[in-house]
Amino acid sequence: MNTSAPLVLITGASSGIGQALALAYLQRGWRVVLLARRTDVLQQWLGSLPMAWPPGQTCILGADVGDANSMLGAAQQCIAHMGLPDVVVANAGISLGVDTAEREDLEVLEQVLRTNTLGVAHTFHPFIRAMQARGHGKLVGIASVAGIRGLPGHAAYCASKAAVISYCESLRGELRANGVEVITIAPGYIATPLTARNRYPMPFLMSAEAFAQSAVRAIARGDRYRVIPWPMAIVAKILKVLPDALFDRLLKGQPRKHRHKD
Repeated sequence: MNTSAPLVLITGASSGIGQALALAYLQRGWRVVLLARRTDVLQQWLGSLPMAWPPGQTCILGADVGDANSMLGAAQQCIAHMGLPDVVVANAGISLGVDTAEREDLEVLEQVLRTNTLGVAHTFHPFIRAMQARGHGKLVGIASVAGIRGLPGHAAYCASKAAVISYCESLRGELRANGVEVITIAPGYIATPLTARNRYPMPFLMSAEAFAQSAVRAIARGDRYRVIPWPMAIVAKILKVLPDALFDRLLKGQPRKHRHKD
């Protein structure tokens, strides 16, 4: 494998968007570090692909993004064996419905925030100083259109993704002078195991493969903030400016996301 080929690290690579992004980069000749808690799933997936990738093009690492030390150890392994990534994609995330009136759901809320929000910071942290010293690099946070307005039953997920959007925006301002780009990708409804459990309409549903192709192009362009697919970008702009009273009226009678236990 050409060790001069660009390198990307992707968290949450064991399914859905993460897998689709990994495949899109592999097809472009990039070296890819796939990171997830379930390394056996990653091994099985790579083995099931119709094309065998050259030795050294892929590297599988196990880590929990919700644990800062676990992510730090994985990042050190990545740098030691594959080098400093050109692109780091913080994609790992979970979606669990909560009811704040239920005591046990407070722990679920904490779990979602730790994985989806702190997980992004844990993923970026080990690479920032090295990227600054090198003078370039891209940190990509996978947010969601759900981070723009709160949805019934979706308090944990919406709050976590709203935090990702604001966090990446803050970080972008901090790192701009050092040549490190921070990019926010906000998917709409993407057909993945995460959304398969939803019991409500999902407009503009997009395949993970089509999303990945659009996301890789947006990252290559250096887009600061990109909603995918484009029809959902129009919806997102409307949601941002929609008066609260009208937004509440539109949600009246709409089904809420089911609780994590249901």
